[in-house]
Amino acid sequence: MRIPPSRSRTLRGGTAAVAATALVALGAAPALAAEPEPDLGVGTIAPIKGVQAGSAFSTPLTFLNKGTEEVPVSYVTYAVSPGLQADEMYKNCSYYTIPSYDEMPDSHVAACKIDQPLKPGVVYGTEKPLSLKALGSALNDDLRVTLGVTEPDPDAGDSGSTDPVQGTGDPLTLVEKGPATDADRKNHPEPVASTDVTAANTADFGLTGAELKGKVGDKVTATVKFANKGPARVQGKPGQSVTTVDIRIPKGTSVVKAHGYCDAVTKTHYSCGTSQSWVDVDGGEGYPFVLRIDKAVGRTTGDVTFSGQERPFDRNAANDTAQVVIDTGKESDTSGSTGSTGGTGGTGGSSSTGGSGSTGSTGTTGGTGTTGGSADTGGSTAGGATPQTTGGNLAATGSDSTAPLVGMAAAAVAAGGGIVWAVRRRSAARAH
Repeated sequence: MRIPPSRSRTLRGGTAAVAATALVALGAAPALAAEPEPDLGVGTIAPIKGVQAGSAFSTPLTFLNKGTEEVPVSYVTYAVSPGLQADEMYKNCSYYTIPSYDEMPDSHVAACKIDQPLKPGVVYGTEKPLSLKALGSALNDDLRVTLGVTEPDPDAGDSGSTDPVQGTGDPLTLVEKGPATDADRKNHPEPVASTDVTAANTADFGLTGAELKGKVGDKVTATVKFANKGPARVQGKPGQSVTTVDIRIPKGTSVVKAHGYCDAVTKTHYSCGTSQSWVDVDGGEGYPFVLRIDKAVGRTTGDVTFSGQERPFDRNAANDTAQVVIDTGKESDTSGSTGSTGGTGGTGGSSSTGGSGSTGSTGTTGGTGTTGGSADTGGSTAGGATPQTTGGNLAATGSDSTAPLVGMAAAAVAAGGGIVWAVRRRSAARAH
């Protein structure tokens, strides 16, 4: 699931203001001939796989001045994602962190001044491979290296970066590796290169559902939660949700308001993404849904599951599913027969069409039982007490003990008397 633009973090105000000012200045000032930028290239960096969380690793770097003029001073800058950090603090490098913004996560940066000339057409490499460290949260991280002639500014674009810290170790130096071949030129296409760094680590994605109670007409808020319980931080593809959570709405309810990160697949199925393309340890998302209880169907459930991207790093399947559970109560059934609750009142009188006995005869203990009306249409009428409600569940029950009626034969008494039970049962709705 791609992160919709409305869910992305907005561009920084300072950056937008600087850009707007620059455009105005360009329109007002006369065009000046700018000096051409040196044609510099960073060598392709092979993917780094299988590093151990908490341990150091290294990678060689190469650079090429593809122009025709010598470059007296240059700057090598390398940045790593939050699961990595510099292992050596070179004294010609300053170190700072740029916090996350837009669709970019935090970045640990080292800006190094190379105070030695880069001859044209010569391949250079770091004297020693660049040394980095994988943190305990490392999993799928990245390294980005640039080569330029302008000193990087930590505060450019209102980044809000941390104060730079100067290194104290040996300097980062470059050494000549020889004249560039055609293959070298192809292998140094741009002044920036990046690569993936994959650590041997795990991350536990878990889901939490909700359990609520209400009655018909109520609006309840069910909040489903997704969390990364670590130990690794997970970085997904830029611009895409790090995972997808599918939420099924319990039967008997409808959605009044869905969470903004969720799209309707059907009226009862929603697909929910994440606000960023990464999730930190102990980070995640909450998806509150306002639901209306439309029908009393007892205890009703909706399933919550993961979908979308594979998660080979997640080895705990026990918390990969959850449920939204709502106790909606039960409806009473007034369409069928219900027994009287009039004690020993006589309700076994004759029926003109073979239905249940009318309640118009005089009861033995209940007085004149005329509340049920005539049963001339063959239906059953309810006498006695009104059914009671308890805890939102409406259950209707009745009992009627037969008594001998004056002038009736024993067979008529047996045929007319009885006990009637009416209990309506509704099973919990199966989740869609």
